[in-house]
Amino acid sequence: MALSAESIHPSLWRASQLARGQGRVVETGYPVLSSELPGGGWPTGALVDLLVQQTGVGELRLLRPALSALAPRPVALLQTPQVPCGLGLAYIGVSLERVIHLRAPKSSDALWSAEQILRAGTSGALIYWTQYVQASSLRRLHLAAQASDTLFVMVRPLAAAQDASPAVLRLALRPSTDGLIVDVVKRRGPAASGPVSISLQPTPVLFSTKRRSMPRPLEETASMQGVVEQASA
Repeated sequence: MALSAESIHPSLWRASQLARGQGRVVETGYPVLSSELPGGGWPTGALVDLLVQQTGVGELRLLRPALSALAPRPVALLQTPQVPCGLGLAYIGVSLERVIHLRAPKSSDALWSAEQILRAGTSGALIYWTQYVQASSLRRLHLAAQASDTLFVMVRPLAAAQDASPAVLRLALRPSTDGLIVDVVKRRGPAASGPVSISLQPTPVLFSTKRRSMPRPLEETASMQGVVEQASA
């Protein structure tokens, strides 16, 4: 009698089928995307790659349902391409009280900060924007993530899809007229049959005709050590 791969060990899976989630997953909020992901959601305790043509194509709006579901745990934003806006964060379900915002002067400092936040394990999510990371640093971060249940997402250039990565999930994001086109670059399972179209609504304030004062941007954290201490508290 042939045994199924899962009955031998839960970490085993056949290349013809999606792997079963070994740990916790966070619902994506988009059924068409969830159906393409092992476990049916964003994996926590692992590295997830979002590969973009340019930052700001909608990566935070894509993560909106997951970040809302992780409340009230903190959300760490590392090396954001622009200073986050409190009004925009509120739209994606992240109040300023939950945000840990960190800008590091050097890439080595940013990598150190990401590792400390992951090892602290208190943040619900860590989103880290970066241009280039050595393979050894990626492996180190992935190992740190495995010791937590944090949703760890790295936003990197689309060109990085050509490089090897220990990430358990890699998605390429391309803008479309009503949201994003998502290509599954890597997952634990067979190759995806094609791209997935995700509809994303723009922030409602863009459609407002009322005069309003400019929202105060989220101020950058002055001390890296202070951020790590906050994450560890």
